[in-house]
Amino acid sequence: MPQMGFDMTEGTIASWLKKEGEAVNKGEAIAEVETDKTTIQIEAFGSGVLKKIIAPAGAKVPVGETIGIIAAADEVVDAPASKAAPAAPAASAPVEQPVTQPVGGPVLKSALETSNGAAVVVNDGRIIATPVAKRIAEERGIDLRLVKGTGPEGRITKADVEGFVMPAQTAAQPVSEPVAIPKPVGGPVLRDVAPSAPTLPAPQPAAPAAPGAGRKPLTRMRQTIAQRMAQAKSTVPHYYVSMQVEMDAALALRVQINESLKADGVKVSVNDMVVRATALAIRRFPNFNATFAGDAIDVREAVHIGIAVAMDGGLVTITVRDADKKTLKQIGAEVPAIAARVREGKGQPGDMGGQTFTTSNLGMYGVEEVIPIVNMPDSAILGIGAAAPQAVVRDGQVVVRTMMTLTLAGDHRVTDGAEGAQFLGEIKRLLENPWGLIL
Repeated sequence: MPQMGFDMTEGTIASWLKKEGEAVNKGEAIAEVETDKTTIQIEAFGSGVLKKIIAPAGAKVPVGETIGIIAAADEVVDAPASKAAPAAPAASAPVEQPVTQPVGGPVLKSALETSNGAAVVVNDGRIIATPVAKRIAEERGIDLRLVKGTGPEGRITKADVEGFVMPAQTAAQPVSEPVAIPKPVGGPVLRDVAPSAPTLPAPQPAAPAAPGAGRKPLTRMRQTIAQRMAQAKSTVPHYYVSMQVEMDAALALRVQINESLKADGVKVSVNDMVVRATALAIRRFPNFNATFAGDAIDVREAVHIGIAVAMDGGLVTITVRDADKKTLKQIGAEVPAIAARVREGKGQPGDMGGQTFTTSNLGMYGVEEVIPIVNMPDSAILGIGAAAPQAVVRDGQVVVRTMMTLTLAGDHRVTDGAEGAQFLGEIKRLLENPWGLIL
C-alpha cells in the first residue's frame, strides 16, 4: 500500500483491476485505492503474474503492507499474513416470501427489488462506488443499492448516480390487515371486519425530510478538509506578506511560448509560470522548502510544488515533483494531465501529497487577492490573484499595466516576514524578467 499523502496511514482497496493468475506489466494499473479525498490507481512495480491477492476489495490496509504478490510465472510464493482490516461481512440477501393478497389489498413488494433494470451492487458486504458518486448520492438522498454501476466490476460512477432516475415507488407497501373493533361498554359484540371487505391501500410514505433547513451532512472530503484546516490554523503561527507583480512581459512571453508549442498540444498557463518561478526562488530561500519538526527545522532537498485544484465538494492538492528541474513545457503538460486523472478518480501514486510548498490560485475567478492557510507540513503557501489591467505610476506618469497580487502565508516558527518579503521579491523578479524561467 503506497503512501499517497504525508498524513495517509491506510487506504481502502476499492477494487482489483487484475485477477489472480493474470499477467501484468510494469506500470500497468492493477488496483484502485480509496483515500479520504479521491480514488487512486496503483500501478504494478514490476512485470510478471499476479500470483496472490492478499487484501481483498473492501479491506483497509496500513501504508507499507503487502496487498498482493507479483512474481514470475513459474515462481512459488508464500503469501504473508495480511494486517488489513477485514471487509465488512456480506449482508445476507433478503429472501422474498410469497405474500397472500387480501381481497382488495395491494401486494407487498421487496424494498431491495431492482429499479429500472438496475442490479443491487454489493461486493464483500459494501457497495462499490467512487467517492464522488457516494457524495452525490448522499446529497440527493439516492439509495446506491438501486443504482446500476457501469464502472469496472460494477463500480458505481459519478455518471451512474447523476443519470439515475428515482422510481415512482421504491418503498415497501404494507399489506392491509383486518381491523379488530373493540366491544363498547353495554353494546353488542362486533365481529372483526370480514376479510372480503374492501380495504384502502396505505398512503404513500413521504420523502425523507432534510436534516434541517439549510443543513446538510459533511461529506468525507469536507470532513478531512475541516480537520486539516482547523489543525493548521490553530497550531501554525501565520504571518502574511503581499506584493504586486507586473505581468505584461510574462504574458507576452507566454503568447510566444504557446505559439511554439501548438504542434505538441501543450499550453502553458500563467499558473505554470508562477509555479516555475516559485520553484526557482526556493533554491535561493530553502526555508520555504522546510517543515517545523519541534526542536528542529527539516529542510527538504527535492522541490515538489503542490497546486490546489477544485473538485466537486472541495479542494485537493496535486503535486509537480522536482518542479525546479522541469521546463515550462513539462509543467504545462503535466499539470492538466494530473488534474484530469484526479478529477476522474484515476489518480496515480505521486499525483497527490508529498508536496514541499503549495500554491493556491483563484485568479481565474476574478479574485484580486488570496490569503491562504498553510498546508501542513509545509512552511509556507502562496496565494495567487488575478492578473488584471490597473492604473499605475511609472516614471511619474500614470500608465496601464497588467498587475497580479501574490500573498505569502508563512509559518513563523520556520521563517519570518523579512525573509518572506525577500522570497516574494525573487518570485517577482523572475516573473517580471521571464526569460529567466526558460534559460
